[in-house]
Amino acid sequence: MIEFLIGAFGTFIFCLIALPVTLGLIRAFGLYAIVEEGTCHVYVLFGNVVGVLREPGLYFLPAHLGLSAFIVNWLGRRHVLDMRLDQKYLRSQPVNSEEGAPMGVGVWYEMKISDPVAYLFRNADPQGSLAANVSNATIRTLSNLPLSEMLENRHAMSRAVREEVSPKSAEWGYQLGSVYIRKVHFRDNEMIRQIEAKVVNRLRQVTSAIKQDGANQVSIITSTAERQAAVEFA
Repeated sequence: MIEFLIGAFGTFIFCLIALPVTLGLIRAFGLYAIVEEGTCHVYVLFGNVVGVLREPGLYFLPAHLGLSAFIVNWLGRRHVLDMRLDQKYLRSQPVNSEEGAPMGVGVWYEMKISDPVAYLFRNADPQGSLAANVSNATIRTLSNLPLSEMLENRHAMSRAVREEVSPKSAEWGYQLGSVYIRKVHFRDNEMIRQIEAKVVNRLRQVTSAIKQDGANQVSIITSTAERQAAVEFA
């Protein structure tokens, strides 16, 4: 019974300490790698890409990297990239309508990494460059549009921005997903106040006209009723 307890305790200690340490050493020496769902491993040795693991699972590295697997963790570098779909919102991009009204446009877009190697080495800041490219495309594509079209036709504007940005984003290893114009608004506070004043005045005019029309209708009905009553009593 004592021997059984000692054996069980020894097995527990081995599984708790020795086994993780052993697996960690084996992994450090490049015998295997675990790629999690939605990630990609890019191995770089002496400035050259020696392997890219894109599918999730357990990999025997020498079968994919060759002899480089034994030294890449020590003399090279492993980049772990998030391949999941990401999204970003750019607020109030400044554009001017055809009538000269200063407008702000909010752009929401999706993107994900399509080429890990291009993402790492074609551009020092691909995410920032993509945001700048979307912003520039929004300003360049939507400026000088008629104000009515800018306020109503968001689908066409979204499609135009996406077509403008997609080729450049592909060069940086990004795949651009949906692009949507979420908000179009006036940027000039004085213009906003003027529009509000015009709307209020127009509402007052309409309300006054409705009241006057109602009073006229009541007057007509009253006079008609009085005339009919006078005829009947005559």
